[in-house]
Amino acid sequence: MSSDLAPEPDPALVARLRADLSDAGYTADAVREAWGPLADEAVGHGLHGPALTALARLDPDPAADPAPDPTAAGARDAVAVLARLLFLGVPTSRASVDRVLVRTGAGGLAALGLAEIDGDEVLPRALVRPQDFADDGAGAAAGDDTGERTGQWWIASDLDEAALGGALPIGHVLGVGGASLTLAGLQLPTHAERVLDLGTGCGIQALRARRFAERVVATDVSERALAFTRLNALLNGVDGIETRLGSLFEPVRGEVFDRVVSNPPFVITPRVAGVPEYEYRDAGLAGDDLVAAFVTGVGEVLAPGGTAQLLGNWEYRDGADGLGRVRAWVDASPVPLDAWIVEREQLDPLAYAELWVRDGGTAPGTPGYGALVQAWLADFAARGVTAVGFGYLLLRRVPEGADAPALRRFERLTQPIGAREGGLGAHLAAALEASDALSALDDDALAAARLVVAGDVTEARHHLPGAEAPSVIELRQGGGFARTLEVDPALAALVGASDGELPVGVLVDAIADLLEVDAAALRADLLPRVRELAVMGFLRPVA
Repeated sequence: MSSDLAPEPDPALVARLRADLSDAGYTADAVREAWGPLADEAVGHGLHGPALTALARLDPDPAADPAPDPTAAGARDAVAVLARLLFLGVPTSRASVDRVLVRTGAGGLAALGLAEIDGDEVLPRALVRPQDFADDGAGAAAGDDTGERTGQWWIASDLDEAALGGALPIGHVLGVGGASLTLAGLQLPTHAERVLDLGTGCGIQALRARRFAERVVATDVSERALAFTRLNALLNGVDGIETRLGSLFEPVRGEVFDRVVSNPPFVITPRVAGVPEYEYRDAGLAGDDLVAAFVTGVGEVLAPGGTAQLLGNWEYRDGADGLGRVRAWVDASPVPLDAWIVEREQLDPLAYAELWVRDGGTAPGTPGYGALVQAWLADFAARGVTAVGFGYLLLRRVPEGADAPALRRFERLTQPIGAREGGLGAHLAAALEASDALSALDDDALAAARLVVAGDVTEARHHLPGAEAPSVIELRQGGGFARTLEVDPALAALVGASDGELPVGVLVDAIADLLEVDAAALRADLLPRVRELAVMGFLRPVA
């Protein structure tokens, strides 16, 4: 059920649709309020029944309920009409659509390729969903002086499997999901001149990048995806986004960017007949070659000091460490790169296969499910894959004048982060800034620096029954990656005393005297760990 989306949508018509959606109060909060928390959770699981029942009470649309209960509350509610048609992708009466979209009407939706008119009924051919966003406003693009921390977009994309009632078409353009929200939140909230969004899909990363960039180039192998990106830019009144067709770095060869962001089609997919090759998640390469190609090639399109951020998978083969594979890709880059790689999850081959077979709309117990899972397992077995890691990659081209990469972190952080996972960009930016500042300081300069404990850090001490001294001391981070670090009494004392008043070296000498240990030896032990705490956000230099 795809339509011919308007390749170059009429700006005036899109502006009318934007005004209609705004006047109707079609926001994420309004939709959630309309159908309630239980239905909202069910929608997240691909179950529309509870939401449709709730919406019918607000707007008993004849197309959805030929014989509505005349006592139902809220006979005609604009949010209910739009949630039914554009959020859930359910056919709706033309009269209801024309009444709510007073400027656009059903005819306007059809002209944009978002719907089809069949007699008195409007058949959705795409979704348009409200999506909240938040940022700290720092580094916003020139001309954006609102300081706005929160806002909303409307994001158009193809009908999902719940609306289609089955498997997705190969050329499906995905809407906003958990992974895309994660990457949007990871984007550095600092100013950039030019940003490349590689594999833009519906354009969510390009919209996010434009919050802090003067210009964005969005690329994709799918003409349909680029059409959605152009539509979504217009729908949200965002300029400065240019779209280009092509794979990986081909559309921008010879150009450089301050930043590259990508939620690439990294899903590991068997290259055998009968396995769908979805454009939104599969680049047509074997195993984790797509992520390897990105890592080894991105340095050539980055300006010195420019950063790249992406999500990705990597394989564990024959027991070898998956993060070691990523390290080898970084080392293979012809352009020296700083790297911070965070593995957030690890799945065994069966769990990975089942995840992506279900993602394509083939459910357990339905025809073809077992054959698809077996194809994945056979593909993994052929390469000796024992597990697949998923995580975040932050790469940076070494600045001009630097002799070698200064930042190399390859770590597993599987602890829950919760809502913070969608807003780690500011934390990453601060960590990069701290790493750069500390790399310029030798140990004597660090000892002369004054530090302060970050406001989100707490300490926990655990005692054995009856014991005076703690057996375990932990530092806990409330923000960032929500790390918990076990520390010894000396480091705990240094962190506790870091109020910005005294230099680090003076504190170390005092702690050495208190513990009756050699001050030089304690300094040699603590200073490297102080550097690490500063990069992780536990300690911050005094301005």
